Amino acid sequence: MKNLLFSLVVLPFFLISCGGGNKSTKTLKDQPKKLVKIPDFNADSAYYFVQKQVDFGPRTVGSESHEVCAKWLVKKFNQYSDTVIVQPFKARTYDNVTRNAKNIIASINPENPNRLLLMAHWDTRPFADHDKDASLHNTAIDGANDGASGVGVLLEMARLFKKQKPEIGVDIVLFDLEDWGPPSDKQMYENEFWGLGSQYWSKTPHTLGYTARYGILLDMVGAKNPKFLREGYSDRYAGFVMNIVWNTAAELGYGDYFLNQQGYPLTDDHYFVNTIANIPSIDIIHMDRNSSNGTFFEHWHTTHDTMDKIDKKTLKMVGHVVSTVVYNE
Repeated sequence: MKNLLFSLVVLPFFLISCGGGNKSTKTLKDQPKKLVKIPDFNADSAYYFVQKQVDFGPRTVGSESHEVCAKWLVKKFNQYSDTVIVQPFKARTYDNVTRNAKNIIASINPENPNRLLLMAHWDTRPFADHDKDASLHNTAIDGANDGASGVGVLLEMARLFKKQKPEIGVDIVLFDLEDWGPPSDKQMYENEFWGLGSQYWSKTPHTLGYTARYGILLDMVGAKNPKFLREGYSDRYAGFVMNIVWNTAAELGYGDYFLNQQGYPLTDDHYFVNTIANIPSIDIIHMDRNSSNGTFFEHWHTTHDTMDKIDKKTLKMVGHVVSTVVYNE
């Protein structure tokens, strides 16, 4: 998600080098005429999971809120999944500070070699560098949409998997230190300072030799009337996964939100899963070219990314689409 300026710089090259490929990846593939019946995705439950995270306070690495939230996440995933692994790691942030962080991995059907990877980041940005009020730029954000929404949807999906096991194996990975990239005024565009948890996991997965058919990342999936575009790196590395998910969304009646429009290539967690772990992965992320920031949902990286921006219908829609994809594998 977050190295926006770098992504804008590389966009023309991306479109030139991959323009022909993008046309082929958008060719619609036939979906099963009858989807597998799945448990109902409960929007109230997902909303509660989002609210619970926000209630802890900003989940910035090193804070008490971060530690308490981690314990709660592990506890909930232990209720819903077969195994839970906490993967501690150290990473250097843009300010040359080495920080202690942890990825959280919950597995369903761990013995099944055929696997899907579902992802979100659970940390929050330590500064509101896109807030209109410059005096708030050093304030940590609540991250209701940017962080908690993806985790909330995945927790509710884990609850469904407990109720009705999918045939395929599933790994839910929550990445830490995704959002500690340099503030916008630092003019630092290097990829290396974003997605630190996904970089670490991609180099050192929780299981030796781990692989999956494909991965789906959820990032900013809770705001009202979202626009989910075909993110550039997703189309480049995992066009077939985009087709599966976008076709499923259309079949379920969500085509007005999962738009067949090209989005910017974004340096988000899926980028490193694609380029380091070599697992074809997509990013379901709210893009809005008409917002004040020109790319993401209106309150991205501001103090206004709060619970009042979370819409149960959006949580339901995203959970319905992704759980349908999983149960039909």
